[in-house]
Amino acid sequence: MTPLPEFHNAGLRLDYLDEGDASAPAIVLVHGFASNMRVNWIDPGWVETLTHAGYRVVAFDHRGHGGSDKPHDQAAYAPEAMVGDLVALTDKLGIGRAALFGYSMGARVSAFAGLLHPRRFPVLVFGGLGIGLVEGVGDWDPIAEALRAPSLDVVTHERGRMFRAFADRTGSDRLALAACIATSRRELTEAEVGTLAQPTLIGVGTRDDIAGSGARLGALMPKAEVFDIANRDHMLAVGDRTFKAAVVEFLARNREAFAG
Repeated sequence: MTPLPEFHNAGLRLDYLDEGDASAPAIVLVHGFASNMRVNWIDPGWVETLTHAGYRVVAFDHRGHGGSDKPHDQAAYAPEAMVGDLVALTDKLGIGRAALFGYSMGARVSAFAGLLHPRRFPVLVFGGLGIGLVEGVGDWDPIAEALRAPSLDVVTHERGRMFRAFADRTGSDRLALAACIATSRRELTEAEVGTLAQPTLIGVGTRDDIAGSGARLGALMPKAEVFDIANRDHMLAVGDRTFKAAVVEFLARNREAFAG
């Protein structure tokens, strides 16, 4: 297998991919917690879908995930630090403006990025995250405990078992993920979300019991649209074909905002 290209930020080495026409409008894909760019974006067909739609598609493995460096220091996963990786990657690639498409934790990172760098990221797509961006997405301490447990066999918490099994399946560094949980899930306030003036598409599965209401989040934002991903839970919504169609249509309507 050909090694992926890499970039560096804050002393960390991170893997990325850069596909499609380099002169086309760019979209940066920001994966979810305990996942990686292959699981979230390549295997479900997003990279292929978006390059075929005429976009330059950039994705990367978050710090603590995939092939990237995996610090065990909780401070390394503050949202602003993770946004710094986004900015460093777009700087390296000479991308002055890009749409951001984040799923779950990646949507949270994308929201912080949109708040801190609205001109650089003028179009946003949030998948798998609704009002949980503001109100939180439940008690994640049992998930951290599940990740630190010596074996899945001793984990009894239902959601903890789900994420532990997912982390085991993706070969993740469980201690890095436990550190990530501690700081990356910080919420934005309603007032902060209200200043996200970018055109934003919010897609949440109708069976998603983690994300919170997409409609309630969209109601706080001046230019948000909400797409209900029918009959999909948090894990399955990301690859849904109707969601793909909605994202492609939304990006086409807002293409000029992030072109160039």
